[in-house]
Amino acid sequence: MKKLLYLLIVFFLGFASQAQIVAEATLKDSLVNVKDESINYQNQTLDDLSWHGRRFKVSAGVFFPTNNTEVEVGSNNGEFGNLIDFEKDLGFNKNTVSFAAAFEWRISRRSRLGTEYFYLKRTASKVLQREIEFGDHVYPVDARVSAFMDNQIYRLVYGYAFISKPTYEIGALIGAHVMFADVGIRLEGNTAQAEYRDNFDFTAPLPDLGLWGEFVLADKWGLYVNANYFALKVDNVDGRLLSYNLSVLYNVYKNFSITAGYTGLNIRVDVERERLNGFFKWGYNGPTIAATYAFGGRVKLYKH
Repeated sequence: MKKLLYLLIVFFLGFASQAQIVAEATLKDSLVNVKDESINYQNQTLDDLSWHGRRFKVSAGVFFPTNNTEVEVGSNNGEFGNLIDFEKDLGFNKNTVSFAAAFEWRISRRSRLGTEYFYLKRTASKVLQREIEFGDHVYPVDARVSAFMDNQIYRLVYGYAFISKPTYEIGALIGAHVMFADVGIRLEGNTAQAEYRDNFDFTAPLPDLGLWGEFVLADKWGLYVNANYFALKVDNVDGRLLSYNLSVLYNVYKNFSITAGYTGLNIRVDVERERLNGFFKWGYNGPTIAATYAFGGRVKLYKH
């Protein structure tokens, strides 16, 4: 009886030991399989993001900026006029609607080149509440004037990602905003002889430096943020620029997405000419919405 009991104990101990070995091996294999499946799933998920990591990206949409514009233009005799607030003094609407477009080329894993275009045309008519000096003329109190401001901004920017991962990238920017501006005032008289006008136009190349970040938030969601600043005098143009942008992307279908965000730009330009000097300060900020299409091959992004 005791021998039988000892044989049973030895049998159960051996069975338990073998079961533990098998269980540990099975658990180890299961963990490896889960890890491999997780990696494969993550890679498959990233590969399924048709909007992310493409060579080319083009977008176009509308911008709803709130403007704040100040202009001061001197006369041909070298004397400056007075500072004019275009919204307050000339009746320009602060809130406007404009067109914006952008194109991006991902040259390599870390390098990208982009262009942007922004256009805004504004007009106003108002009876003056105070005397205004602009260019060679004085516009008296109670006179009706019409005014205009045309702005076009082109931007060329190069970005380099010093951190480049499949789901997020962070890098530096170097580029330039080139602004083509034309502003003017016209006195509306009863006769053609009573009318007179002045305008001031200039081109301002404004270089900038900045930082940017791009993040994959989910299968259909992405986030982009950038900020830029620079101040420099180039020939007869002394300029300062501060810009920023925050936008969220939602992938609607395959390579087509919608982006919504908030953008701001503040520019100050002093222009010196032989017979005419001008000061121009313009700031705007507001929401944007655009359609974005990504195409071309996919840039390889590494986890390490």
